[in-house]
Amino acid sequence: MIERFYTKEYIAKNLKPNSVLMLYGPRQVGKTTLIENFLSSYDGKFFSGFGEDSDLREILEPLKAQRILTFFANYDLIFIDEAQKIKNIGEALKILVDHGNDVKIIATGSSSFELEQSVGEPLVGRSEIMRLFPISALELSAQYGNMYLHSNLENLLIYGSYPDTLNASSYDDKQKYLLKLINQYLYKDILEIDKIRNTSKIADLLTLIAYQIGKEVSLAELGNALDISKNTVAKYIDLLEKSFILIKVRGFSRNLRKEVTKMHRYYFYDNGVRNAIIKNFNFIKNRDDIGALWENFLFMERFKKRHYEDIYANEYFWRTYDKTEVDLVEERDGKLYGYEFKWGNKIPKAPKQWLGTYDNARYEVINRDNYLEFIALVQ
Repeated sequence: MIERFYTKEYIAKNLKPNSVLMLYGPRQVGKTTLIENFLSSYDGKFFSGFGEDSDLREILEPLKAQRILTFFANYDLIFIDEAQKIKNIGEALKILVDHGNDVKIIATGSSSFELEQSVGEPLVGRSEIMRLFPISALELSAQYGNMYLHSNLENLLIYGSYPDTLNASSYDDKQKYLLKLINQYLYKDILEIDKIRNTSKIADLLTLIAYQIGKEVSLAELGNALDISKNTVAKYIDLLEKSFILIKVRGFSRNLRKEVTKMHRYYFYDNGVRNAIIKNFNFIKNRDDIGALWENFLFMERFKKRHYEDIYANEYFWRTYDKTEVDLVEERDGKLYGYEFKWGNKIPKAPKQWLGTYDNARYEVINRDNYLEFIALVQ
């Protein structure tokens, strides 16, 4: 059992009467396990159900208030896993929140769009949001120490950090799990969200993006390569973001006309998923994309750390048309923190245009000597 950042005490603190705690995150990252672990020592009377259960849907979907209140009377807490699968779930939960006598509700979902649209809108001001990711370096460091994290760095870069991947007993088992994950779960979510029947274009799109980590992506070029329109590419990428597969990063610009702003960069939530998409699980010594793996790993682990530790920042990349760049820019507390990711030992000098253009800018190279402070240790 890998202990998560969200402890039982953390969840209890964020559970409020007449309110819904919404837990988002990709499939298979441990949302259900997290809540079931919390419920295992919960003292009150609770109900636990799943969004695909026909009996539960029969009670909630018609939105008959008296019937809903009758069936859920006397529960202190209601937990609905994959709640977005229930039609009108937001309105149904609103009935419970409005008339449920201080009831506490937990709803989980693997599609941020569906759950937020169906639950968030009817319950504006009466919901809390938590996001769960694949296991973070922060969590591994807290449980096993930094030497464990560093010793397992190559595995994290190649196979990622989904719980079942970390717990798999062999490399072959890790690979089989990741291939099953993308084929049976991740694509399934996309199909359900927008009723897309053919995932071949989605798979091809992800493959193209997987080879462009750390580079600006042109939607028009992707469309030409896939023989689909630019707008369709944009739609598919939007679905991939809402299904917790990709994260989009914008270009930063304030002063220079030659700064790249119209294109975006994309990172995968998990390195293992990225490598499963391109069917490449070779060790580092046999790869030519270690720079991309390192950049995706550092970006995502920093993203998790900021989220869990409430480090509020806007994130960008910075690049000029003459190819001067900073991999990650964090805009926080009125200052610009620029980070360049390097797998090798060379320490490039700070770009003169970066520091010269922005008086409040800083610059740091993140490599294997200092990455633990960047993604794991408390700031």
